[in-house]
Amino acid sequence: MGATTISSGERARAVVRARRGSGLVVAFLLLPCGGYALARAGMLPEGTPLALGLLSLIGFVLLPALCEQLAPFRHSSSHLTARTLTGERSVDLDRLTTVRLVTTFSYGGAHRLLLVRDAHGVRLGVTTRRSVKKLRRAVERAEANAARGIPAPRVSRAARVHLGLAPGHGLIGHAVLGFLLQAVSVSLYVSAVLRLSGQ
Repeated sequence: MGATTISSGERARAVVRARRGSGLVVAFLLLPCGGYALARAGMLPEGTPLALGLLSLIGFVLLPALCEQLAPFRHSSSHLTARTLTGERSVDLDRLTTVRLVTTFSYGGAHRLLLVRDAHGVRLGVTTRRSVKKLRRAVERAEANAARGIPAPRVSRAARVHLGLAPGHGLIGHAVLGFLLQAVSVSLYVSAVLRLSGQ
């Protein structure tokens, strides 16, 4: 692939779109609170918060999926560009700041993505084998440059294992922690919705 030129305006627009998308999902998750207020005012039936809460559970799936790369995507020597649910994003592989592994669970089983952030504030969830290889080379290059005083990205232990940069016998501990975090979050949310519904 040839070099990809990304303007600062395009980067800023990508960050704004990402923030708006996240804001919409958070607002979607807060719908039961609005339903509760309207039900208390007698403008909606009493069961509205519960119905909205069950619908809003989709937000837990949508939130991590907002930044996940979708086809088509393209690589260059310094950028990884992909379409996401909130539009196209391009991560500067020469200016990575953080790389971490995010594991979510659904009926289909575990789903892993490497959440990458660059110095421009652009985030992208990397999932494809080709993109993971590209990211691994970028991290190796950045860590080699760290000897010359160039800041290296912060790469979580789980991400390092997933990238094949650290020894590890699987990611069982990370998966268990991710599952517990997701289960507790959903349980607390459902409990709050049930309380608003008077259940």
